[in-house]
Amino acid sequence: MKAVVFLGEGKLEIREYPDPVPGPDEVVIRMKASGMCGSDLNHLHGPQRTGSQLVIEGHEPCGVVEAVGEAVRPSEAKVGDRVMVHHYDGCRTCEFCRSGFTQYCPNARKVYGGLDGDGGHADFMKVPAHTLIKLPDSLSFKTGAAISCGFGTAFAAIKRVELSADETVAVFGQGPVGLSATMLAKAFGARVIAVDVEPSRLEMAKAFGADYVVDAREKDPVAAIRELTRNGQGADKSIECSANATVRRQAIQALRPWGTVGMVGVFGKVEFDSEELIQLRKTVVGSLTFSKNQQEECALFVAERGLDVESLFTNEFRLDEAERAYELFDQRKIGKGVFIFD
Repeated sequence: MKAVVFLGEGKLEIREYPDPVPGPDEVVIRMKASGMCGSDLNHLHGPQRTGSQLVIEGHEPCGVVEAVGEAVRPSEAKVGDRVMVHHYDGCRTCEFCRSGFTQYCPNARKVYGGLDGDGGHADFMKVPAHTLIKLPDSLSFKTGAAISCGFGTAFAAIKRVELSADETVAVFGQGPVGLSATMLAKAFGARVIAVDVEPSRLEMAKAFGADYVVDAREKDPVAAIRELTRNGQGADKSIECSANATVRRQAIQALRPWGTVGMVGVFGKVEFDSEELIQLRKTVVGSLTFSKNQQEECALFVAERGLDVESLFTNEFRLDEAERAYELFDQRKIGKGVFIFD
C-alpha cells in the first residue's frame, strides 16, 4: 500500500508498505477519506526522523472495515462496516481509558497518525477494534473524517463550556476548528460572534451561521463584542481556537462577569490579569479533542440536524498529491484539505 510519512524539517515522502494484517483484537480499515489537520504542520516541521521514528500520518481517518481479527466480536466490528476512528489507544484499564478519554492515559498512551501509531494517510489503516465509532449511514466519509478530529474537537468544546441556546458566544479564530465551533454553536441555538483577521474566513463564518463577524485588524474585538452584547457586558461564553497569546487574553476579556472561555488552540501560554478570574469570577477551561462517547454523540448530532460538515473542506487530493497538498496547506493557500480514496 501507499502511505505518507513526515521526515521532519518540512519534508515528507510517499512510501510503499506491506498491506497490514489484523492481530486478534484489531481491524484493518480500507480508507475512504483522511483529513488534513493544522496540528499536522507541527509534526511536519519537527525534528528530523528516520527508521522506527517514522509513522504514517493522518489522524482524521474514515473508511470501511476490510478485515477483522479472530477475537473481534461482531458487535464491535464486521467486514463492510462504515467507521470512524477515535485515534488514541492506552492501557485500556485506567480511569481515563474506561471513561473513553483514552488520550489522557498515563500508562500506555498511543496516538495514531502523528506520534507513535500509523494513521490514515494510507490505503489501509490497522487499529484496535475498540477505537472504532460507527459512521451513520446518512453521513459521508468526508464528514466522518472531519468529525474524527477538528469538528469533534469543536463539539467537545461547546459541551465543555456548557453553551445554552439563550447565550451569546464569541468564537475567536475561524480556521477549520473555529468554523466548526461557529456552525455547531448556531445549531445549538446560540447567538454567535465570529472573530478573525482574514476576510475570507469571516465570509465563511457568515455562511456557517455567524450572527456577527468582527475583523480584528480593523476593530478591537473586545470592544466590538461589548457593543454587540447586553448592557455592554460581554459574551456569555467564548471559545478560543487560534493558540495566539494576545487572542487568548481577548477571549477572556470579552466575557461578561461569570462568563466561561474554552481554550482549544494548542501550545503556547495562557496569560491574563487575575482580576478577570477573581473579581469578575470568570472561568477558564481547556478542551483537548473528545472522548469516544462524544465522537459518537457528535456524529449522531450532525446526522439528526443535517449539518453540512463537508463544506469545511476547501480542497480534495489524491494520496500521490500529498507533497503539493501540504505545501499549499503550510502556505495557507488552501483551507482544510482531505485525501480521497477510491
